[in-house]
Amino acid sequence: MENKEFDEVIGSSEAPYINRLAQSGALATASYGVRHPSLPNYLALTGGSTFGIKSNCVKCHVRASNLVDQLEAKRTSWKAYMEGMPSPCYRGSSTGLYLERHNPFLYYDSVVSNRRRCERVVPFSQIDRDIRRHSLPSFVWITPDACNDMHDCGVDRGDEWVSKIVPRLLPTLGPNGALFLTWDEGASDRGCCRVAHGGRIPTIVAGPAARAGARSSIPIDHYSVLNTIERALGARPMRLAGCSCTAPISALFDHRPSLR
Repeated sequence: MENKEFDEVIGSSEAPYINRLAQSGALATASYGVRHPSLPNYLALTGGSTFGIKSNCVKCHVRASNLVDQLEAKRTSWKAYMEGMPSPCYRGSSTGLYLERHNPFLYYDSVVSNRRRCERVVPFSQIDRDIRRHSLPSFVWITPDACNDMHDCGVDRGDEWVSKIVPRLLPTLGPNGALFLTWDEGASDRGCCRVAHGGRIPTIVAGPAARAGARSSIPIDHYSVLNTIERALGARPMRLAGCSCTAPISALFDHRPSLR
């Protein structure tokens, strides 16, 4: 999701479903974006670094190891579903409400240079078929379009969108599965963890591995989320995801999530 401070969502009457999810699942009350604008946060979540990128550039690219490399090294199935994307591996910077800067996978050379990998980055419309056929991969990434993610539209619109997709995803999780709902950045420069200053954002964990009703005030950022995903995969955390300055989010889990 996009561009909302914690207090704009948590406790808001415009987000009834998200608040119910936060109450039944686990909520980080001190979660922060890494920086402004959007793209560096998406790279932090998938690569453990912003790689020196400080803008929503469309011509820039990253030649470095990333989450896809880790998933494939562990032979773990994955797919990224992008709402508004017209076709798999679409390389345009924008079309309609789809924005490439909200799609970190196509900034990595090791993804775009490999046709098989690139075609795992697909239009969100494919998720209906994959849920129906029970063929969702072990790791799923979802980016809503620029309205449904709350970037161009209100909290109520984003909440409605989340309320339609999350209930369909939760039953697909295995006994050690987890669903993260998080935002890229807030409106402020508040931060934590020595490297994060992108605003205080909501981060919710739901699913079988989540500790129902848990609240954690331990300061975390996007690197903390990546660290958790990597440990669930059995991979060594990359770059700042493995930094001593990156707090774990174990307090939000009843038991350790697993992608294996």
